Amino acid sequence: MAEGVPTANIEEWKPRTKLGQLVKEGKITSIKEIFEKNLVITEPEIIDALLPNLKYEVIDIKMVQKQTDAGELSRYKVLVIMGNFDGYVGIGMGKAKQLRVAIQKAIRDAKMNIIPVRRGCGSWECTCGEPHSLPFTVTGKAGSVEVTLKPAPKGTGLVVGSVLKTLLSYAGIKDVWSFSKGETRTTENFIKAGYNALYNTYKFVTPADWARKR
Repeated sequence: MAEGVPTANIEEWKPRTKLGQLVKEGKITSIKEIFEKNLVITEPEIIDALLPNLKYEVIDIKMVQKQTDAGELSRYKVLVIMGNFDGYVGIGMGKAKQLRVAIQKAIRDAKMNIIPVRRGCGSWECTCGEPHSLPFTVTGKAGSVEVTLKPAPKGTGLVVGSVLKTLLSYAGIKDVWSFSKGETRTTENFIKAGYNALYNTYKFVTPADWARKR
């Protein structure tokens, strides 16, 4: 179930980076501008200021153990998916003794991993021109898992595993074909492979980019 992302108080925020200062001063007002200039986001408050309508969902919770001199230390490991259902998505991991703290860490990590997703209508069976699918085929890999996402005609839906369906929904993609191989039962690698595939949507230069001003 999607939940609203807790945000920091922007008025009380004291930026620690040059990018953060530019955002707080209003000199950068769009998240798109940050990605176009290939700037690195190192403060979650930047996302709070520029993408206030983010939602998140906890996908996986595990108990992990670490051997120490005092014995075994058990902690929660949480994986969350975050997005605005309109072209931006991120994933985050968090570990802590308390579940609530682990979720907060995962949310913070997901904000730092927000990426833009290029959407389009790349299926030869569909010529609607609306951004309901992908513009071309992309592939992502994590561990032994490899995921290939292919454009699909409007009305197809998300023909993917249930976990990836959540990721694509948060990115704003409604129709897609998929092919996966490897140990897809490993939720973390399955999600990361899908995330890497979405990241690769901006790896290629398309004819639409040729007209951009340099």
